[in-house]
Amino acid sequence: MAILLGLVIGIGSMLGGFMAMGGHVGVIWQPFEYVIIVGIALGTFIIANPMAIIKDAGAGIFEAMKGTAPKRNDYLSILSLLFALMRDLRTRPRNEVEAHIDDPANSVLFQHFPTILKDKELTAYICDYVRLIIIGNARSHEIEGLMEQEISTIKKHKLKSAGALGTVAEALPAIGICAAVLGIVKAMGAIDQSPEILGHYIASALIGTFIGIFLSYAVLSPLAGKIKILREKQCQPFVIVKQTLIAFMNGALPQVALEHGRKTISSKERPTIDEVENEAISNTPSSSAAPMQQAA
Repeated sequence: MAILLGLVIGIGSMLGGFMAMGGHVGVIWQPFEYVIIVGIALGTFIIANPMAIIKDAGAGIFEAMKGTAPKRNDYLSILSLLFALMRDLRTRPRNEVEAHIDDPANSVLFQHFPTILKDKELTAYICDYVRLIIIGNARSHEIEGLMEQEISTIKKHKLKSAGALGTVAEALPAIGICAAVLGIVKAMGAIDQSPEILGHYIASALIGTFIGIFLSYAVLSPLAGKIKILREKQCQPFVIVKQTLIAFMNGALPQVALEHGRKTISSKERPTIDEVENEAISNTPSSSAAPMQQAA
């Protein structure tokens, strides 16, 4: 919704200002200039990127339109799940905890948090490092380095599509010049025509430069920036898991370890200590309880 609102404001201001100066909006509508610019941009994007990134760029645009990013309740769900796992690591036999991480899809504990279970990458991340804690031979600083490396890899992968779109955005002004040059070539072919006709051809050609700059700085570049922001936010749950589990490995009580994870959340989205106490600790379901329909 925010993207659509921004486009309406931007395009409306541009057209309104142009009309206020006495310009004719019909001059801006040069469909073949749009075909040339958008077609070249799309072609270069396909040439430069593997199909996985192309598909992920489409997913990123959809996420940007929806504003898909973890929210306060999602963070509370992560903290609740981590508390339940750490509590079981301290109080239950090893084989009971292993049953949850070996098959999280059928785990009664994980089924309490369907939003986490739906994120297969985050679920695998949690299970992998809880498994290493159960093994018990790894040192905390070694595990921390491994977790940081994996987070870096995940972040790099998530940001590839934003970088690819940003590259196309940077090229669009030059692509607009290509379209303008073609329009000038067409105008030069009509050099013997009247000034009115020749002026129309030249104005149409210059629209190509305008389109390239507008699409670059007013559409694609902001869109790539928003995808980058959302994808970086999507990496935050991994940081929470890392800080919480490392604190637990270093001897912190589950309640204290949760505070290590909570402090990594942005202050605007960070649950309060009371919220963590009420939702993530006091109301955390037992691993033997019946699964809930919604995340805690």
